[in-house]
Amino acid sequence: MSKIILTGDRPTGRLHLGHYVGSLKRRVELQNSGEYEKIFIMIADAQALTDNADNPEKVRQNIIEVALDYLSVGIDPTKSNIFIQSQISQLTELTFYYMNLVTVSRLQRNPTVKSEIQMRNFEASIPVGFFCYPISQAADITAFKATTVPVGEDQEPMIEQCREIVRKFNSVYGEVLVEPEILLPDNKACLRLPGTDGKAKMSKSLGNCIYLSDTPEEVKKKVMSMYTDPNHIQVSDPGQVEGNTVFTYLDAFSSDEDFAEFLPDYKNLDELKDHYRRGGLGDVKVKKFLLNVINKELEPIRARRHEYEKDIPEVYNILKRGTEAAYAVAQDTLDDVKAAMKIDYFNDAELIKVQSEKYSRTE
Repeated sequence: MSKIILTGDRPTGRLHLGHYVGSLKRRVELQNSGEYEKIFIMIADAQALTDNADNPEKVRQNIIEVALDYLSVGIDPTKSNIFIQSQISQLTELTFYYMNLVTVSRLQRNPTVKSEIQMRNFEASIPVGFFCYPISQAADITAFKATTVPVGEDQEPMIEQCREIVRKFNSVYGEVLVEPEILLPDNKACLRLPGTDGKAKMSKSLGNCIYLSDTPEEVKKKVMSMYTDPNHIQVSDPGQVEGNTVFTYLDAFSSDEDFAEFLPDYKNLDELKDHYRRGGLGDVKVKKFLLNVINKELEPIRARRHEYEKDIPEVYNILKRGTEAAYAVAQDTLDDVKAAMKIDYFNDAELIKVQSEKYSRTE
């Protein structure tokens, strides 16, 4: 079986470091590994509209922002198909068919849906489209017969629900859909990067993000105000590393080479942590080191983005070509699904023949 990747992001704002360590960096590695026959990267605008239906311009304007972020981190349009979800009409049709395979109670039990509803304060006013987005996501994945879905750990319940839909469909209609496997980040610190305020998740809606397109000045302001150990008041005080946002970011980004370049007083992160724990190391010094580490990571990303920003029409052409390629693949899957469900009436020559013979005998 061919190895195929499907992944993507909602265009509700620029992408941030949480996206980068959680999935973007890994996507580039997978893209360049040569292990995958096809890679589909989706700008999920239709999904974004499920909770932004009254603000379509927000979604529209962020299509280009997400595309620029993809290209700037190293997504190569000659190796990966970047496409716009709403332009693949087959996804909507597949979603409708899959709705018959999922109960309301099962959707209500989905931990990701429950937490998203709570975060957005939907309560009883949840839009049906948003409530059903695990089904929509299953359509996205199965339309491209993806074998691998690289995502953060918060998406595990979504992938499991997709697998349930695949198993249900195949048990009823025959082996048509491919059951995907989840691919989590290797670095545990990357499973869910916290916000700069120490909140559990870096989120555009919470305003606690460092964006990939932030300037060095913006990054400095955010890093220097980052949440640390509230009890580490004096430099001499022992500090807590666990739950300290600065050290979580260092776990995700720093290397021994960074210490040699920016903080040669220490050989590695373990030495830095030990000093912080026993006291005598100030937060400012640690934050300045983190600032150098993050800006080193972001410098080539900023440079690539600047080049793509010079030719926005070409960026849209990249999206158009990727969308056209995705459309063709999704259509093939939809044809297989409709044939399995026996709703491909005009293509079923045997059905037409049998019914023609049936009624010819009654004359």
